Amino acid sequence: MHPTSLAAAVLTSGNRTIVLVVAAVALAALVVAQLLVRQVLAAGQGTAKMREIAAAVQEGANAYLARQLRTVGVFAVVVFFLLMLLPADSWAQRAGRSLFFLVGALFSAVTGYVGMRLAVRANVRVAAAAREATPGPGEPAKQLSEVSHRAMKIAFRTGGVVGMFTVGLGLLGAATVVLVYAADAPKVLEGFGLGAALIAMFMRVGGGIFTKAADVGADLVGKVEQGIPEDDPRNAATIADNVGDNVGDCAGMAADLFESYAVTLVAALILGKAAFGDVGLAFPLIVPAIGVVTAVIGIFAVSPPRADGSGMSAVNRGFFVSAVVSLALVAVAAFVHLPSSYADLRGVTEPGIQDHAGDPRVLALVAVAIGIVLAALIQQLTGYFTEPRRRPVQDIGRSALTGPATVVLAGVAIGLESAVYTALLIGLAVYGAFLLGGASIMLALFAVALAGTGLLTTVGVIVAMDTFGPVADNAQGIAEMSGDVEGAGAQVLTDLDAVGNTTKAITKGIAIATAVLAAAALFGSYRDAIATSVAEVGAKAPEVTLSMDISQPNNLFGLILGASVVFLFSGLAVNAVSRSAGAVVHEVRRQFREHPGIMDRTEKPEYGRVVDICTKDALRELATPGLLAVTAPIAVGFTLGVGALGAYLAGAIGTGALMAVFLANSGGAWDNAKKLVEDGRYGGKGSEAHAATVIGDTVGDPFKDTAGPSINPLLKVMNLVALLIAPAVVRFGYGDDASPWLRALVAGLALLVVVIAVLASKRRSVAVS
Repeated sequence: MHPTSLAAAVLTSGNRTIVLVVAAVALAALVVAQLLVRQVLAAGQGTAKMREIAAAVQEGANAYLARQLRTVGVFAVVVFFLLMLLPADSWAQRAGRSLFFLVGALFSAVTGYVGMRLAVRANVRVAAAAREATPGPGEPAKQLSEVSHRAMKIAFRTGGVVGMFTVGLGLLGAATVVLVYAADAPKVLEGFGLGAALIAMFMRVGGGIFTKAADVGADLVGKVEQGIPEDDPRNAATIADNVGDNVGDCAGMAADLFESYAVTLVAALILGKAAFGDVGLAFPLIVPAIGVVTAVIGIFAVSPPRADGSGMSAVNRGFFVSAVVSLALVAVAAFVHLPSSYADLRGVTEPGIQDHAGDPRVLALVAVAIGIVLAALIQQLTGYFTEPRRRPVQDIGRSALTGPATVVLAGVAIGLESAVYTALLIGLAVYGAFLLGGASIMLALFAVALAGTGLLTTVGVIVAMDTFGPVADNAQGIAEMSGDVEGAGAQVLTDLDAVGNTTKAITKGIAIATAVLAAAALFGSYRDAIATSVAEVGAKAPEVTLSMDISQPNNLFGLILGASVVFLFSGLAVNAVSRSAGAVVHEVRRQFREHPGIMDRTEKPEYGRVVDICTKDALRELATPGLLAVTAPIAVGFTLGVGALGAYLAGAIGTGALMAVFLANSGGAWDNAKKLVEDGRYGGKGSEAHAATVIGDTVGDPFKDTAGPSINPLLKVMNLVALLIAPAVVRFGYGDDASPWLRALVAGLALLVVVIAVLASKRRSVAVS
């Protein structure tokens, strides 16, 4: 394979115009976000008690995220300088790569921060809207359907703001890189993607540890031991639980999907130039730009008519409207922008493609359609396994009649089974896109990347669906803690929370699909980077060190290592939640024991102490998974070579897809089974069945909100690190500058960091009382 460097590439005037239009669309998305912000903030904030509780949640979320970003900022500065040391064609590439690493990190942080900041201001407004169904004395009551419509509209448009920031900043960053660094765009985009992925991983891991430590602690002591409601103000962990929903789900998922967006565009643009020539630098930007437009349509389509009795049907309508319109517009763009023959492609760097039979417009359209259809199928499949009205969740609820052990077993079984079907769908999508390339491996890889961009067209609505969940959850918490929303209004919030649980599970499934498609496309970019580096340094290494054939024992070992890292990463994340939750349980028990007036409401719990425990533990615990993700690929690459590192990535992608779906779906099913019992089935609240489902939900919390979602950025961080270090591994391992001592030193240092980080994590004790 010939190298795919863009050293001689320039943007044609037509492509430059297109990229400028794409950048304008990205800016328009930010304008739409601002308009949605005004709509959300124009809503009322309810009673003084509701505003007081909301202010406490806002204060805790802002304080945590500020401390987290300061901590991660130090790490980002270190990586900035390390990137300057990695090989590149020129210093301009090195500087641009490091600079846009910071831009990617900043955009990822901003996306997460905006999601959190608006969510903690919208939750009280959703609760206030629901209160209109059961107003206070002298206040007029409104029809229940109108109240439900208004509350859902506020919650979903809050998510719409985050969705617009995700697609707007992701598209703006990629378009800017292409405009400014046309010749060096691929190398610079690697830095942009890594910055987005690293920050997203830290926000996902840290936020997930915070939210689930508080949630588990609140449930175990409040619900199980004291027999009080989930968001009872007497529970010292309730404020921390609500804070965690925002820093974990809102900030974490927004950053996660933003980096999926950025990383997929990175891979598509790198492969696009090689496969489609000049138009390959523009078409992968056109597709997500269309997604920006259709996301706006989808978000406004989730304004349900008064007769719409199901919140989930309104959400589904918005998603499918967005998907269908996206597919239609992509078809128009493909047939207008792309030539009808491969022979008419200009600037192609991969030999043989211009002799390829077929129509590039059809390849592009079908590849994008595969991504859009994949999103729709996963949406339905995940909904089947996690919605309360479907059989899997009802089976878990029924199993609660025989105790917590059967609840846990039923949830694990459903998670394992659903992982197979979801992984098969993702695998078929990758294989289907691959087949489009025929005999050309580069066309096949580009088709996989285009399938990823097709899935990106739905990201705006997906982020809105995800943020909707924690906003609805927090609204119910504020209502319960204040005691100012009762009767029909409380039922509106309960129904919205159940819809939110399902939308969160669905978006996790789609986020996993985006992660796998992005990782698969990056895997192709990694393969191409090896070929480019070998050609540049004139490496004369034996085939056994460069081949990724897994029949070779060294590569099989790399494959096993990649699969093992996913298990280790997941175990570290769950164990971190366990330790931090133990500290929360100890603190909440202490407060109930030492302050008996809390139960009869003559004393007020010390909410701040639990928030502080969760903050400190989350910031301390996120270091180990982060270091593992960055340094493990370095250790494998410099020890075993680029072939084994490629097998390592393959093992991580395959295992990561299955593990992430298993963790997400089992956790989501346990959560909604608990809601099912709390709604009156199988004995209702306070019954033994309820206690059993609470245990199941407690097990599922770190599964679905910490370990599972964190696998997504893990896969992309490891792929990007491998892509960045591949030239150095080839140069210092097989080129004229080969240095066994340098390779051994780098590998040894990376392995030492991994070992120290894991041992440090294991030395921390689990707090018990």
